[in-house]
Amino acid sequence: MARCGSEDDWAALRPREPAPSQCCGGGCRPCVYDAYEEALARWERARAARDTSLLAEKERQSNNSELNPDTFTAFSISSVEQLTEDTYQYKFELPGNSSLRLSLGQHIVLRGVVNGLEVQRAYTPISPGNAEGYFEVLIKCYEAGLMSQYIKTWKKGDMVFWRGPFGGFPYRPNKYGELLMLASGTGLAPMLPILQSITENEEDETFVTLVGCFRSFGNIYLKPLLQELARYWNIRIFYVLSQESSLEKLPWSYQENTYTGRLNEDLMKTIISSCRRKPFVLICGSSAFNEDMSRYLKSAGLEENSCFVF
Repeated sequence: MARCGSEDDWAALRPREPAPSQCCGGGCRPCVYDAYEEALARWERARAARDTSLLAEKERQSNNSELNPDTFTAFSISSVEQLTEDTYQYKFELPGNSSLRLSLGQHIVLRGVVNGLEVQRAYTPISPGNAEGYFEVLIKCYEAGLMSQYIKTWKKGDMVFWRGPFGGFPYRPNKYGELLMLASGTGLAPMLPILQSITENEEDETFVTLVGCFRSFGNIYLKPLLQELARYWNIRIFYVLSQESSLEKLPWSYQENTYTGRLNEDLMKTIISSCRRKPFVLICGSSAFNEDMSRYLKSAGLEENSCFVF
């Protein structure tokens, strides 16, 4: 039994409450605050017994390449592709032909350290949940973002720590007549695995209308993949470009299904009225985007239980 004498000694061993930057805000269980509460309870038990051996806990960092919601696991970057001036696609290696085995729409949490400050953020892999040997993540970097400062240093071969998975959308084939997906920027990420699961299942006859909101045509991510998905009989993809003033300079194949300006209440009603069946709506974007979309949907007559916000 390891003893610790003075109150000053115990105060030095007390767990530190996480900084706000250490919480990704993704509703993870366990959250960093859950881990803190566990550590604090363990410290209080050890202090009451005056026994420091009770402070021991399982290691919260792993190198065994098994994704785990409780511990951070190191994964190697196998490729880095810049998609736009501020958005990148990162591919990570998985040992052998192993898979993350993610459910649709699940996210994972990245940990980084910037100037001695630990930061955590949630990202949704864009690769299929059953992809073997790899997973891919779409990340937008911000000029003043703490995590972005860390991500911009990444290069092929670097080891990056992730934990998860968390969240997800409880989808079943043919559960909904039509899915209306409203995505702003990298909010496209959780939509892609769902789209791919539908197109890969010949028995899934769900209609899908994806509305992708971007600043300009050049800012549309993953155009070849989206064009390929749009060829399926049950998939429609529209684009809303806030900083484009005219469609004339766009390739002809995009002009018919692209709108300029912002996705507003009137355009929302137009899109909903064009849906082939009553839609269930998926929303992913900034908090302001999510709030606007929810308000427009309510105005269009859709009930709150007819939408899901990532």
